[in-house]
Amino acid sequence: MASILFRVGRFCFRHKWWIIAAWLAALIAAASMVQAFSPKFAKDFSLPGTDAGVATEQMQDYFPQVMTQQENASTSVLIQADDGLSHHTEQIDALVADLKTLPEVSDPTSIANPVAVAEAQPQLAPSVLGDDGRVGLIQVDQNINMMDLTVDNKKELTDILKGDRGDGLQVQATGSLMQVMAPGGSAELIGFAVAFIVMIVAFGALIAAFIPLVTGLLGVGLTIMLFTLGAEFLSINEAAISIITMLGIAVSIDYALFIVSRYRSELQRGGTQADAAGRAVGTAGSAVIFAGLTVIIAVVALGVVGIPMITQMGAGAGLAVAVAVLAALTFIPALLGAFGRFAFLPRIPWIKHADPSAGGETNGVRFGRGIVRRPIPVIIGGLVLLALAAIPMSKLELGLSMESEDEAAAMDLMAEGFGEGVNGPLFAVLHSDDGDVSGAADAAVKEIAALGDVTNPQALTWVGNGTTDPANPNVGADSALIMVTPESAPASQQTHDLMENIRGIAPDIEAQGAELHVGGQTAIMSDLSAKLDTALIPYLAVVVGLAFLIMIGVFRSLWVPLIGTVGFIFSVLGAFGVTVAVFQEGWLGIISHTQPILSFLPIMLIGLVFGLAMDYQVFLVTRMREEYMHGMSAKDAIIAGYRHGSRVVTSAALIMISVFAAFILSPDTTAKMIGFALAIAVFFDAFIIRMMVVPAVLSLLGDRAWRLPKWLDRLVINFDIEGGAIKNRGLEAVPAGDGDGDGGQPVPVGSR
Repeated sequence: MASILFRVGRFCFRHKWWIIAAWLAALIAAASMVQAFSPKFAKDFSLPGTDAGVATEQMQDYFPQVMTQQENASTSVLIQADDGLSHHTEQIDALVADLKTLPEVSDPTSIANPVAVAEAQPQLAPSVLGDDGRVGLIQVDQNINMMDLTVDNKKELTDILKGDRGDGLQVQATGSLMQVMAPGGSAELIGFAVAFIVMIVAFGALIAAFIPLVTGLLGVGLTIMLFTLGAEFLSINEAAISIITMLGIAVSIDYALFIVSRYRSELQRGGTQADAAGRAVGTAGSAVIFAGLTVIIAVVALGVVGIPMITQMGAGAGLAVAVAVLAALTFIPALLGAFGRFAFLPRIPWIKHADPSAGGETNGVRFGRGIVRRPIPVIIGGLVLLALAAIPMSKLELGLSMESEDEAAAMDLMAEGFGEGVNGPLFAVLHSDDGDVSGAADAAVKEIAALGDVTNPQALTWVGNGTTDPANPNVGADSALIMVTPESAPASQQTHDLMENIRGIAPDIEAQGAELHVGGQTAIMSDLSAKLDTALIPYLAVVVGLAFLIMIGVFRSLWVPLIGTVGFIFSVLGAFGVTVAVFQEGWLGIISHTQPILSFLPIMLIGLVFGLAMDYQVFLVTRMREEYMHGMSAKDAIIAGYRHGSRVVTSAALIMISVFAAFILSPDTTAKMIGFALAIAVFFDAFIIRMMVVPAVLSLLGDRAWRLPKWLDRLVINFDIEGGAIKNRGLEAVPAGDGDGDGGQPVPVGSR
């Protein structure tokens, strides 16, 4: 492999303008096709193979008007006054008038002063007034698909709320309009800015620091265009774009950083620039391929979960990593060829040890010697620290709360006046192939009303889909819909239990000739959580198993992949513990309203961090193996690995952490939680496990760390990842004018 990649790197360096033009042409072509086709992302969320999925399909078939209402914008405006709402009639009337001015209101007459509604229709009083008349509910429905709402729509509402609150009247809102988020971009810009600073320090030169950034922008841009183009032919959810952007930026910059750093090191050894580029791609490029492969396996394997949106996120992330690997192997050497001898200029004179090949003691070498000298305290200290960080995980609660932090105040008022379950109804759907569902529906209403945790059970009723009498759709209906409002919050265990109890009466209803399924957003979220829990073990088996086999081939060792995998378990448990402490228990004050940990976070965090962990394992440990295979002792090889790799791995980890941590600034709690969890997990894994614990264990093992059993050694392909076949390629005497153009003669790094 090293020999093939050597030729690829040298070819791209020599034919730089053709390679650069080909990448730019691919980007322009993809963008042009997106512009021409104008593909649209899917707005639906399907959950095949679940009871909620079946209920959703039946609601679409038999109650399409209800599904339309579910998909359209619906916002609940909560008002509260300690002295009673009846003392604020004029303020409330003004608020009602303002709310009617919102665009495409479905029925302006339904937006009314709750006090007046309760007086005119006492039977509706419990649904619009609560807490002895101190809390009121005004429902605003719009003929706008909730996916089409804009930030401007949200601002219209928030301006109204701000203008009408005061003088003892609280006005808050929750629902579709309040869940609109500003388009991304700021987090990515912050990540790029920090990455640029880190690379200036890593290279000590401005142009070299720009090269990985340009590669990252090109790779992510091309990936997003290709992914968007796929929406023309497949049903793809837009939610996948965020993970593509987040991961694509991080790995593109990391892989480019690794190649450029190795190129600088190879230039110091001599030979032509083209040969140095070839050796860099042949050695570091091999590590990039296998590192990228482990990440691709980790994210694409999310498909075993069986949830289309998560499968799409994994596939999109895998595409982003594949493009990042291809760009690192071809576009980077072409850029290095384009900049030629100016690649590492202008130098930043006050940055020391930017060149890992420079003589003298670097911090990396000192750190490596300390690890090798006292490995046992390092191992114990690192693992104990991660074990302590994992302690809060004992309080882990999983859930899927879709409310944003902007809605927290309204949700508190909702719970105070009407119960926590008002915004999360369950929909029991009944269907009879015999043509009359009335008997089964009556029985279902009776049994559901007898269950606990149901709001206002005496008012529970069913609606049919009969068409013979428009005034009475229950006549001649073959399907029925029962809306059940829980007393508990949508993400609570009590609501989940109620949903399962309703499903538990399905055999009784089936005996009366109808099938029963439970759907709605709350049921979908609950089934999603259950599906994720079920898929976790198979997912781990696929990811860890395949990655372990790849690592055996990369390192030709059983110990190295085993140590790396065990270390990953400690780092991910520590990350979970800290995330629980911050977002569920409220430590550090990052969020003002705590909530359960997202149900899909464990499987996503494990997949992404495992792939990234193996990245750093490959980047650092392959150099140690390379030096060992080239004649160094086991311990000296570890120190040499720190000399050449510690600065790169540290820089790469800091960039990755910065990209993820920037999402903590997002107003969306979900984005905050994902960004924080990924950032802390990368910190634990890169700096404690990969930089400390793994090398410490390798130093204890000595030569045994780099051996395979003889029977296995014969079966494992030798990928030559350490580049033995090309180590000295191009270092022989080079005749003048060998045809390399500006890459034909040896040029010292940073020469002018």
